[in-house]
Order: sequence, then C-alpha cells, then structure tokens
Amino acid sequence: MVDHSQIATAEIPSPSAVVPLAPGKRNKVLRVIANLVVATICGLSFGFTAQGFIISMLATQVVGSRDFVVYWATGQQLAHHANPYDGPALLKLERSAGLADKYGAMYMRNPPSTLLLAFPLGFLPLRIASVAWSLFLLLCFVGSVYILWLMHGKRKGHRDWIAYSFAPALVCLLNGQTSVFALLGLVVFLRLHRTHQFLAGISLWLCLLKPHLFLPFGLVMLVWIVLTRSYRIVLGAALALAGSCAIAYRIDPIAWSQYSHMVHTSGIQWEFIPCISVLLRVWFGKGAIWLQYAPATVGCIWALWYFWPRREKWNWSTHGSLLMLVSIVVAPYCWLFDQALAIPALLRGAYFTKSRNLVILLALLSAFVEVALFCNIIKPSAVYLWTLWTAPTWLIWYLLAVHWDKLTSAWATCRARRKAREMPSAEESAPAPGML
Repeated sequence: MVDHSQIATAEIPSPSAVVPLAPGKRNKVLRVIANLVVATICGLSFGFTAQGFIISMLATQVVGSRDFVVYWATGQQLAHHANPYDGPALLKLERSAGLADKYGAMYMRNPPSTLLLAFPLGFLPLRIASVAWSLFLLLCFVGSVYILWLMHGKRKGHRDWIAYSFAPALVCLLNGQTSVFALLGLVVFLRLHRTHQFLAGISLWLCLLKPHLFLPFGLVMLVWIVLTRSYRIVLGAALALAGSCAIAYRIDPIAWSQYSHMVHTSGIQWEFIPCISVLLRVWFGKGAIWLQYAPATVGCIWALWYFWPRREKWNWSTHGSLLMLVSIVVAPYCWLFDQALAIPALLRGAYFTKSRNLVILLALLSAFVEVALFCNIIKPSAVYLWTLWTAPTWLIWYLLAVHWDKLTSAWATCRARRKAREMPSAEESAPAPGML
C-alpha cells in the first residue's frame, strides 16, 4: 500500500531546502535592476526636458525668454554694423523677441573673439535662428557624450545615459547657452592631446568661450605643456585664437573697446550668481569684487600642488577629471548650465566605480536638479536655494566613486578590528579549574 502522506510531504520542500541564487546569478539580477532604475530615472528626466526643448525653440512666447535671445540680438547688431554691446539697442531687440519687462538688457559676456558664433544669427528670423541654434547645440552635446563613450571603450551597461540626461547640460540646451561648445572643446582635447596635438590645441578655442571655468585646469595645462614640450597644442590654440580675432575685427573693428566699456558700465560684475565665489563676496564684502577670485586663487595653488608629484605620470583623462571639477567649484562665477563641463569627470566616475548605488545616486541627484528647474518656473527665487549645492556635490560624488573600493575596504578592516577587540580572549573564555 502506498503512503500518500509521505508523497505529499516529499512534494513540498521545506524552507531550508530552497536553493538560493548563485552569487553570479544574484549579481546579474542586481545589475539588471540597477540598470533599470538608472534608465527609468534618466528616461524621465530626458523626456521632461526634451518636451521643454522642443517648446523652447519653436514657441514664440518662449524663445525670447531664454538666453538664446542675447546671441540673436547680438547677431542682429553685427549684421547691421552696429555696436553689439549697446544696451538700449539690445534691450529693444530682446523685448521684441519676447523678453519679459522685468529683465534688463542681456549682454553676450563671451570675449569678442567669439562674435563669429553670433554673427550668422543676424541674417535669420527669430524662430529659424532659434531652431538652427538649438539643433547645433544638441549636435555638439550628443557628439561630446558619444566621443566620451568611445574613449571608455564602448562600455556596456548604458551608464552613458547619465551623461545624456545630466540636468545642467539639459538646462544649457533649454536656455540656448554656449557651455555645450566649451564641453565639446574639452572632450576633443581629452581625445586628441596625445595623438593630434595641433587639433587638440584648436579645440581649446571652444574652451575659451568660458575661460573663467578653466583657471586651475588651464594653469596646470600651461605647466604640463612646458614640461612635456607639447608646443603643437600652443600653436593650434594660438592660430585658432588669432583667426577668430581677425574675423571679429573684420566684423566689428572696435569690438574690444566696446566690450571693455560694457563690462565697466553695465554692472554685470555685481550680478548675483548662485555659486560659492559670488556667495563669498555677498557675505563678506559686497563691494570687494576680488573676493570672487579668492577661491580661484586657492584652487590654482592647490592645482599646482596636485600636479607636481604626478607630473611624470600625468593623465588628463584621470587626473584632469578631478582638476576640472575643482575648477568649476572655485570659478569666479558659474551658472548651473556651466556645470555641463563636469560630464567627462562624472562619466569616468560612473564607469570606474563598482557601486551600483552610487550610479543610482548620481542619477537621482541629476533628477533633483530637474526639480529645481520646475521650482524656478513656479517661484524663481527658489532656484538659488537648489543650485548652490550642485557643483560641490559633483566633486564629492566623484571622489566617492573613484575611492569607493578603498573606503569599503577600510570600513571592513575597522569592523573586523572592532569585532576582534570585542571577542573574549582564549584565557577569558576557558573555564576555571574548579569548574571542571
């Protein structure tokens, strides 16, 4: 006779009999989950911004409210052989484009050598110029991230999505700002500085669009060029700068004097910008403009100290990443969209770290900046409270990413030592002779 109770018992495994996932399969499942979380966060951020990007370059009422309008107005002045830094004339053009009444005249703060970028916009209607400018920025941004992906060996795992959805870069695209051009110049330099130094030097011209963001980085570059005798980089940069100055002179022969007059009379140097250097001036001396340059001075001294012991094995892709992040933090002034220059360093950290939680954290931090953008729409003053923390946060995250293994190893060692101290010794745990 068959004992059916034994068969029923055999068909139901006990909880202790359940075989856990092998470590390899468990890591694979966790990797898939982490990639899905990052993809979801990045996809939502990119989708939200993509909608705004399309609206910003097509809707007439939005085109004039973003920074692109200053480049278009400057181009209009140049096309009509007028002063590109004439405040009342610029304000009239910007108001006609849709700039709100609460804003004053917006000036193109880039050096006059970069006027050739705005000059073609003077021959285009507002909406066509907006579409062309926005698509050109998007092309430069996508190309920059793609080059970085190639530099890291076409890594799998889609961690490059973090770069494509990095909030400061998306804000830069929304505003139509030129920080994406500087990002492209930085990435091309990192790609070509060993193999094609002359072209790498030419690419630095794009970085000169935002020279104040590269002070410690640029100082170390000059010292490195002298030590390694990489004078082809200097030659390429000098020729590119001379060519752009010649074109600017052809467009507007007195552009430099007009630019100098604008800087001294417009009051833009006293404008509040949410970054550490400006906050330092506001807190300790509103009339002391030199306080804005104090962090940059300290950053340059630190950069030389950081570079000199590593000069024999200096690598711009690795050592330069930390240098660029510090340059952003200590810049005399830095807008949120300027932090797009942190992408090469952050993407390297995302590829370098083995911690999936850190990658997810970076995606979440970037998404928080999207929330800051939304808060700016609802309450403009709130954006200052949100964006002051961003530049230092990217630096801290990068340091955690590249030193995570050392930190976890040190933490594990400390825990092991603490447990060893808490465990009773052999003499203490042995029973007394009378108790045997």
